[in-house]
Amino acid sequence: MALSYANIIDADGHVLEPADTWERYIEPKFRDRALRIRVDDGREVLEINGKPSRFFDVRVLNALGAMGKTSAEIEQMMADPYPSNAPYGSMDPRERLAVMDEQGIAKAILYPSLGLVWECELDDAELSLAYAQAYNRWICDFCADSGGRLIAVAHISLADPAAAADELERSVRAGAKGAFLAPYTLTRVPHAHPDHDAFWARAQELDVPIAIHPMAENPKIRTYQRFDGMSSASWMQNALGMQGPQQAFYGLFQWGLFDRFPKVKIVVLESGAGWIGASLDRMDTIFSTTLGESVPLKEKPSTYFKRQCWISGDPDERALAHIIDYVGTDRFFWATDYPHFDHPGNFMEELEELVAPMSEVNRNNLLGESAAAVYGI
Repeated sequence: MALSYANIIDADGHVLEPADTWERYIEPKFRDRALRIRVDDGREVLEINGKPSRFFDVRVLNALGAMGKTSAEIEQMMADPYPSNAPYGSMDPRERLAVMDEQGIAKAILYPSLGLVWECELDDAELSLAYAQAYNRWICDFCADSGGRLIAVAHISLADPAAAADELERSVRAGAKGAFLAPYTLTRVPHAHPDHDAFWARAQELDVPIAIHPMAENPKIRTYQRFDGMSSASWMQNALGMQGPQQAFYGLFQWGLFDRFPKVKIVVLESGAGWIGASLDRMDTIFSTTLGESVPLKEKPSTYFKRQCWISGDPDERALAHIIDYVGTDRFFWATDYPHFDHPGNFMEELEELVAPMSEVNRNNLLGESAAAVYGI
């Protein structure tokens, strides 16, 4: 079947930031510690806080735009300078609109690439805020002249909740339609802990969704680090990438976010969606036992999910049509992850197959109506 729905929205696309983005957009007093790619003895080095990255080889970042490439092609791309292999549409807004026209996508909600790697390496709350603010300024500029088709989402670090609240409001005033958080916090205080209430109160006041998006994680907190020999297990690492956002998502219930802020909107991204049906069943079951006494919520978790939460699925999730019927027709988005290489490039073909058996209401909600309502686009 052809996708006839006119307002198809990609809930999670990506850009590739120019290497000097942070140097150009960061507050001047932090410029000497801006994220940058520096050439050292002919070798590119990702620099964070004035030091070489502890966890990342910039050659991996060179292949961020390798969607649909073979392993050999990705290896070759890793040998080239950043961002010489940037795919068409990843660094220029006019090109991105042309790509979307070809794909039949009306609007794309955009997230970073370089910006996904730094937060796990900083322990300075003020610098974390400056890094996030620099990216937010840039992405709002990137999207500004797209006629509302490219949707900016702000990166928020919860290191300082009051400052995070102010940056959220500044970004929304500048054009961002929501924000995203890492699946962890610099302070190790859970996202929904009352210590962060200043941020959640502002998000509720502004009526913008807050997404949990996967990001690079410090090796000490990765769930799969309980095993040895994981450095070469790239398939397993990626397959388990959903665990960080899942843990952050569960924490929102454990710490009672949804009764304190009954109008806060939460989105779970790039973690698959098929698991949510079984997870809600399990969450409700445990809530109904004595273990549920530790959760400061009045209703069972599924009630809050169906009131305040949404989740993005991948086009290749064949079971999703059945789960949507069970969980709720208006709770789901879809996303391309374009142009990252951990997803195949034929996502529009897979999307057609995914929505073919759905009812018209379910199909249109998934393709764009739900995302348009949540983000106000």
